Amino acid sequence: MNIHHNRETAYLTFGLAHRLTRVRGNSNITSRGFSSYHLLLFIVLTLIALLIVFTTDAYAESSTQHTSPHDATQGTLLFRSSEGLSYSPAPTVETNAHISITGLISRTIVRQTFQNPGPGWTEGIYVFPLPETAAVDHLRMHIGDRVIEGIIQERAQAKQTYSTAKREGKRTSLIEQERPNMFTASVANIGPHETIMVEIEYQETVRYERETFSLRFPMVVGPRYIPGTPVTSDESLTAPTRLSDGHGWATNTHQVPDASRITPPVQHPNQKQLNPITLTIDLAPGFPLAKLASTYHDIHHISNNTTQHQITLQEGNVPADRDFELIWEAEQEHTPKMTVFSEHFRDETYMMLMLMPPSHMFADHVALPRDVTFVIDTSGSMHGSSIEQAKLALQLALTRLTEQDRFNVIQFNHVTEALFSSSQPVTTTAIQQATLYVKDLHAEGGTEMLPALTQAFVQHDPTTYIRQVVFITDGQIGNEQQLFKAIQNDLADTRLFTIGIGSAPNSYFMRHAAKFGRGTFTYIGRIDEVQDKMNHLFHALEHPVLTDIDMTSTENSPGDITPDRIPDLYVGEPLMIAIRTEAGSEQLHIKGKIGSKVWEKSISLHDALQRRGIATYWARQKIMTLMDDDMKKQENSPLRQEIINVAMDHHLVSRYTSLVAVDVTPVRSSDQTLAPHAIKTNLPHGQDYTAIFGLAAGGTSGPWHFTVGSILLLLAWASMRYHRSAS
Repeated sequence: MNIHHNRETAYLTFGLAHRLTRVRGNSNITSRGFSSYHLLLFIVLTLIALLIVFTTDAYAESSTQHTSPHDATQGTLLFRSSEGLSYSPAPTVETNAHISITGLISRTIVRQTFQNPGPGWTEGIYVFPLPETAAVDHLRMHIGDRVIEGIIQERAQAKQTYSTAKREGKRTSLIEQERPNMFTASVANIGPHETIMVEIEYQETVRYERETFSLRFPMVVGPRYIPGTPVTSDESLTAPTRLSDGHGWATNTHQVPDASRITPPVQHPNQKQLNPITLTIDLAPGFPLAKLASTYHDIHHISNNTTQHQITLQEGNVPADRDFELIWEAEQEHTPKMTVFSEHFRDETYMMLMLMPPSHMFADHVALPRDVTFVIDTSGSMHGSSIEQAKLALQLALTRLTEQDRFNVIQFNHVTEALFSSSQPVTTTAIQQATLYVKDLHAEGGTEMLPALTQAFVQHDPTTYIRQVVFITDGQIGNEQQLFKAIQNDLADTRLFTIGIGSAPNSYFMRHAAKFGRGTFTYIGRIDEVQDKMNHLFHALEHPVLTDIDMTSTENSPGDITPDRIPDLYVGEPLMIAIRTEAGSEQLHIKGKIGSKVWEKSISLHDALQRRGIATYWARQKIMTLMDDDMKKQENSPLRQEIINVAMDHHLVSRYTSLVAVDVTPVRSSDQTLAPHAIKTNLPHGQDYTAIFGLAAGGTSGPWHFTVGSILLLLAWASMRYHRSAS
């Protein structure tokens, strides 16, 4: 229901109230009866009509309203007022992305064009997603024909550089990392009707699993659920976070001290979609393709020869409201089993190892009994197609259990509820009970993940069972660090498998949680993908994994390996390891276990393929590993400086480093006002605005207004009918 309909309801209500005065002309109704009843009803209806009009206009003015912190437990996200922000026209953003893929390395240039439509000077603040493995290493600011190259600085210093340039009236831009998959671009001193383009360049690696290559380009930041009590002072906060550091719809809380920075305002679906994106991909896989497809967008494909391909979006540009995914498969004889890439950088050798053991390694192994706990997110952000995908995925998972297994189902929103008090044996009755339970699930409320995960990790069963937790969610939360700590502390020997649901899941949280849990991450973006991807996941769950993996080199010291704790290896998913070593190593020796059997393999480093970007890949993986270790330390731990050193050496944006570009010439005088604007994002495709933001959000109170108006209309109609019949 939109604002126009709300006003119509108000006018109808007022009109009906007015008609009541005409009843007075009926001689059978006393003047006293009218004055004591109809006049009161007339006044009430008139006041309600005016209330609807005024509140509708208020919601039309702004989509950000204050709500109680306690509303977070009822599924309404915390709102932050727009005080201090200008109401002049906000700048618009158009994005063009160009992706070049060579083998397993991808380089992407993202060009964000900020246009100021108004007559005043403005600052654009745009929160946008990138892949969680993106190594952002270049920033360029284009002003007409001039290009200003960004420099890497420690985050606090870069922020100060930007603020000083902004105050001095110089055009300046800043790129900051909020999460490994969420960044903020700030562009200051955009002149009246002026356009400034910010160019960001990053590197990532192509994923390879189930003999399929894939690359994801996220397009929208989904609304995050923000738990915790709002912060009322800066006492508990640490740099670079402050009480009012961001322009998002949420206030900072003690659990999410940077909430205002990770919650960009969201455009209501009734309004025009924003932030159009164009996309071009140059693909040089190095082998003939058996398949090339886009999972969620229509594409136009041109092949220059068997190994060179250009892909564009069929529609030219699309609204930024869902992730883009490209998948391709090699012809059978070109399917890789083991690959080593190498690069020499500053007197050191960097390597990327991808190992894909053949499936026959697992053929003779007998599956052990498992204790599987399914955890399903039923919060408001899952409303719509997401909850249907999640329920279907869980129903399919239940059919894959065997009589030797045990299981339980836990659902959570703002409360946590388990189907059984503890894991139950797999019986026909138990599965039927679980199937009916899942069928009746619906999405509403907040996203309190921590109690559900804590309950799922509790050990109730004999150690002869393999403990597995399958976690189904969109991951749209802001307290990732708190949850990662809980997983690290409470998981013990349990393996955690995450299933990302929806058009724009928080893949950083999902993939990282699975890494801590030595499990895998599966993404399901459409209902027709559920069966195939769930079957693959359970094929991995039901087969043994390569565990206790260790690595040595010829000199018994392989160098600096990341991750330092090598994860388990699952069927169809490669082992990806980044290594930094001094020259001289000739072989790597990998050792692990399949069940109780030892498995070993040696790899010659002389066979490594030379590729640019391997040093950058190692640096990004190293920073992520150090960040994981840093979570266990105090704020000023030595790891912070080590992260800064790696990021500065490799020119990378991280939690502690940022890229900043400053033009040398001031263009805005000190007497001209600069208006900051937080640029809106689209709601991810398939999500329900009202289910996420509640009735307090702008434009979402229409159903309530309509209901109140309808009730009042019926009340007035019933009153007239009553008195007419009485006459």
